[in-house]
Amino acid sequence: MNAAESNPTPTEAESTTESATKSNFIRDIMIADIESGKHGGRIQTRFPPEPNGYLHIGHAKAICLDFGLAKEFGGKTNLRFDDTNPSKEDTEYVEAIKADVQWLGFQWDGLFYASDYFQQLYDWAVQLIKADKAYVCDLTADQTREYRGTLTEPGKDSPYRNRSVEENLDLFERMKNGEFPDGSRTLRAKIDMASSNLNFRDPVMYRILHMEHHQTGNEWCIYPMYDYAHGQSDSIEQVTHSMCTLEFDNNRPLYNWFIEQLGIFPSQQYEFDRLNLTYTIMSKRKLLKLVQDKLVNGWDDPRMPTLSGMRRRGYTPEAIRNFCASLGVSKTNGTTQLQQLEYYVREDLNKHSLRVAAVLKPLKVMLTNYPDDLVEEMDAVNNPEDASAGTRKVPFSKTLYIEQDDFREVPPPKFYRLSPGKEVRLRYGYIIKCEEVIKDADGNIVELRCTYDPETRSGGPSTRKVKATIHWVSAAHALDAEVRMYDTLFTKENPEEVEEGQDFTANLNPNSLEVLTSKVEPSLLDAVAGDRYQFERMGYFCVDPNTAPGKLVFNKTIGLKDTWAKIEQRGK
Repeated sequence: MNAAESNPTPTEAESTTESATKSNFIRDIMIADIESGKHGGRIQTRFPPEPNGYLHIGHAKAICLDFGLAKEFGGKTNLRFDDTNPSKEDTEYVEAIKADVQWLGFQWDGLFYASDYFQQLYDWAVQLIKADKAYVCDLTADQTREYRGTLTEPGKDSPYRNRSVEENLDLFERMKNGEFPDGSRTLRAKIDMASSNLNFRDPVMYRILHMEHHQTGNEWCIYPMYDYAHGQSDSIEQVTHSMCTLEFDNNRPLYNWFIEQLGIFPSQQYEFDRLNLTYTIMSKRKLLKLVQDKLVNGWDDPRMPTLSGMRRRGYTPEAIRNFCASLGVSKTNGTTQLQQLEYYVREDLNKHSLRVAAVLKPLKVMLTNYPDDLVEEMDAVNNPEDASAGTRKVPFSKTLYIEQDDFREVPPPKFYRLSPGKEVRLRYGYIIKCEEVIKDADGNIVELRCTYDPETRSGGPSTRKVKATIHWVSAAHALDAEVRMYDTLFTKENPEEVEEGQDFTANLNPNSLEVLTSKVEPSLLDAVAGDRYQFERMGYFCVDPNTAPGKLVFNKTIGLKDTWAKIEQRGK
């Protein structure tokens, strides 16, 4: 199954409301559990990120599933930070994750940390040692891997596997007390070194790590492994449906084993397909590399697939939720086309964004027969999709700016915009005709001299028609703006597809960012960070946090469909 077959791009007629209620196998399990009275008909979920990076669009699917299903059935959702590895975790990530979850439109019922349970997890580890289900092992990390075996060969027992319960209890306590150096000992579960499931081959439960923790400080120098801490944390919180992505499918038996051996609340794990998106890297480790190597401008760079990057770029939480709802939930991984996400972004922005005029690459136009001192106010519609948005006044004067791409000195076939001797309509304005092209000493076009037909003002009685309408701004009233034009961060649909000896950064798009000095209409003077607009005919744009008094900065969120661009591209 290819990507297009697994997740086709929606049609304009598709209802996001319908897709938001699309069923899935986890939802069906919840319905059956409620009907049978399992857990008293109660639904408790959790979203458990590790605070070792910023959330990305892949996490959005999990967030929508965890919070959305619990809300649908009157249940509760906890936000729990699985913070068991202080070497990679930071409070910066904790705060960013909380902000992203709330921005996406969800609020947790309980806020917890796996580190809240360190003492209980330690006590349970002691319980397993006393039951001869865990032991202290002195093998190095490399030796542990060597003893583990392969998919086709069983592992070998550690020479420390048969230590007495008393010796294991003593060594484990001394590990906790900081008597041994990092990496010198581990606590391992005693299960089955010949198991066909490699996760059952005496997995490590604790390792020694003398490092300060962002929550517990220096209280601990041993830290539980994810596979040991996760299921027990779910059990403590009495999570009924613990959802995770398919790569944890083989971990489920171990999740169940710990719970069964300890005799604690039987949380259950369910796996679903992870979100893979074309032109996108989802690995937090690789996203961190982009940030650390300064290949992007931080975690919230608008080219990043992080929720903070998408927020800065101008994506709306409604669009992301509708996109996630459209994906459904299955037991088979696939790849979703980036265009499917863009469809939902464009659909939401079209409904709610105010329309304004912005000339990204300005070309000066002088109307030679327009009165020198006259300034007219043209009525412009704020949003044709929303009548309540009203209208605004846009100044019109003798000297204007239009887009460079809206003029061709030698027009190709089917080019109906402005060219010498040809006419176009200025949106909300008049019909103009190009009479003269002014060039500098190097032959670059710097100005057009045009005439206007005063009888053709928009909304007036004239019935004259031309084939094209273009946008403009008044030169005397326009504001300067920095506009950042973004493209995909990678050139290939699968950024991991590289030649031998290369890594994913070989596919970085050198043209993923272009910075323009542009002109925008004066109504944008008071625009603030986060405001979203449609630059008419050019696309959707968002005010960047770098905006300051006297300095407007916009990020391109997504473009509009441009028929001419497609025609021109096919002709190359």
